[in-house]
This record gives sequence, C-alpha cells and structure tokens, in this order.
Amino acid sequence: MTIASAVHAGAVRAVDVIADALDRIERVDPALSAFAEVWEERAGAWARAVDARIDAGERPPLAGVPIGVKGRGGLRTAAPLLAAGCVPVGATSVPGPGTPWQTWGAGRYGRTVNPWRRDRTPGGSSAGSAAAVAAGLVPLATGNDGAGSVRIPAAWCGAVGLKATNGRFPTRDSTGLMAPGVLTRSVADAAAYWAVVSGDAASPPFPPPGPPSSPHGPPGWPSLPPGPSVPAAALWSPDLGFASPDPEVVAMAHAAAVRLHEAGVVRLVDTGEPFRLDDPAPAWLALRGSEAGRSPEAARRLRAANDRRIAALFRRTHLLLTPTAPTPPHGHDGPGERYSTELTWAFNLSGHPAISIPAGFGPDGCPVGLQLVAAHGREAALLAVAEAAEGLLGPWTPATCIRI
Repeated sequence: MTIASAVHAGAVRAVDVIADALDRIERVDPALSAFAEVWEERAGAWARAVDARIDAGERPPLAGVPIGVKGRGGLRTAAPLLAAGCVPVGATSVPGPGTPWQTWGAGRYGRTVNPWRRDRTPGGSSAGSAAAVAAGLVPLATGNDGAGSVRIPAAWCGAVGLKATNGRFPTRDSTGLMAPGVLTRSVADAAAYWAVVSGDAASPPFPPPGPPSSPHGPPGWPSLPPGPSVPAAALWSPDLGFASPDPEVVAMAHAAAVRLHEAGVVRLVDTGEPFRLDDPAPAWLALRGSEAGRSPEAARRLRAANDRRIAALFRRTHLLLTPTAPTPPHGHDGPGERYSTELTWAFNLSGHPAISIPAGFGPDGCPVGLQLVAAHGREAALLAVAEAAEGLLGPWTPATCIRI
C-alpha cells in the first residue's frame, strides 16, 4: 500500500495519516453515515504505537493504514491487521435491529446511503464498510459474507469485495455459511490484506484444468496452464441457470467479461452445455432456520447436487464469471420480493472463494459488479486475475463518486 510505503520511508507519520482520515470522516460521514462509532482517541494511540515500531526499526506491512471494521464487534477478528500496522478508526454500520439485512446500515447519523446516489442503499450487510471505502474515507474495511454481504455492497458501491473460502478461518457461525472478507479501493489493497490474514504472499497460477470430457474438448478449451501468455479459462453464466437478473445488469457485466477475454486476461470457454444450479434459496434458508416447511433432507440433497455441479465445473475450467447482483441498488424501502443474493449465496453453501470487481455503470448511474468465483483455496490466484482485470477495466477511483 502507498500509505505503508510512505510511513516506512519516514515521508509521513502514522499519526498524521490517521488525523487526515479522521478529518475526512468528520466532514463526509454526516451525509454518508458509514460509521456506527468513530474511535478518535484509540486510533491516535494505535497510530502512536505504529510510529514507535517504525522508530524501532520495524517494518509492519500495513503500517499506518486506516481501516474500518465491520460492526461494533469487528475488532474481535482484526488482530492480524493490527499486528500488521493497521489503525482501526471506527466501527462501520450494519443493519440495525428490525431493519432488513439486505437493505441499509444503521450509522451514527441514520441510515447509510450509497455514495453514488443517496436515495439508494449501499447493500448489506457490510453496508458501512462498502460506503466508507467507496467514498474514500478509508482504503480498507473488513466485512463478513454469509450470503453475499461483502460482494453485493462492493458491487453496488463500486469497490472490490473479496470473500474467502468458507472454513479456512475460524468463525462463530455454526452453519458454516459465513466467511471473512474485505472491501478495498483496489485489488492490490485486497491482496495486501490477504497476504496478512492468510500468510499467502504469493499469487500462484491456476493449475491446468482436468481433461475434457471428449478427446477434442469444447471450443476454446485451454491446453496449457495459464501463465504470461495463456490466460485462465473462464465460463460466463448470466444467471446460474435459475436466476432472473435485470438485462441491463447482465449486459454490463457480460461486456466487462468480453473485454477481459479480448485483452487476454481470461479465456472464455464453452463447456458444451449451459451451467445450471438449482436455486440455492431453500437450502440456505433451511440451514439458517428461516424457511418453515422445508425438510432438512430436501435441503441437504439440493446443496449436495449443486456442490457436485460446481466441483465438476472447476475440474474443467478455472473461473466462473457472473454478475454480482441481479439488480441495481434498490431504494431504502427494501428489495421487495427479490433477493439481492440470487447470484452469490450459492458459493456460501459450496464454500468457494469469490470476488466482486467493478464492471461499469448502469443507466441509473450506479455501479455494476462482475463476480469471479474460483476453486477452494485459490484466493491468491483469484486476486491475480482480478488485478490484471483492474489494469484493463480500471483504474477504479471510487473517491470521485461522492454525490451526496
């Protein structure tokens, strides 16, 4: 990160970086309401401790980087980031009691708004983290993702949102659906986060896919592992075989996928038949205890069938590309009958890592996200592809978005 490099070089002190961040929050957050709490005194103390480490000759990798943590309990999982030199400046907003988890966060000044349009939601439940990052209040904010709670706010706010492989880190979620994640303004920052929390500093290439089902394989089948001249094989799916995303959203995300193909970032392949999952809603809701009348056995069979289809897909290709959310960000009155999670929660059930990157803007002026999904444990390679995509689709500068 640029901030950490400057702190390492002595060009700036961590206390000054944090003072600037707190000043931005003070000026902008009354309109945005991205923070539930701001920790001026604690942040100052943490920043002074970082400066003391620098003076002692240490070089923590994220020295002086101001971050938001999701919710008032977010510090519980932020220990690796503090050890790396990050300075939490506050708790970002999440839906308050009685508010729809898919809708808006409850911040210090009321509901959290989308930085692009204040009449639209930033998405949930990592609402404040996404809004704070997109508006340039902090370069990084933590999140967690049990159905799309990192990826959907990232898509609707024009940020980068990474969900880790389920089960890779400890979680208090007894269902196993929740995975930690991060929201950032660039893929490089997400990769820096990942290197710290996972210890996985390298970005290894994807392994070659398994043998095709016929001697010749489908059109465009990759015969070599991706490298400098051989891109990762990727399958595009507009709807996962069951969803009904808005045509404008599909067109924008698909156009981004085609640009990545044409530039050699990925190779779009035809696996011979449309990729289809069963709608995961009944299984997800049953696992959460939210759907009466759905038998646990039926939900288990649905989940197992989808797991088999996804596993088979990743034996034949490296990436699955979809729109992140099926609709543009909705108003603060809620999503109605449509789940914003239609295209994301299948991968909480299956446990696969996924990232949302900005794909462009819809007719309403709000961002649209492109979701990239990879095989279990392939976060570093997923980030490498996303970073190459940023070089083509970006640079993404969400700080210019504040229209509130």
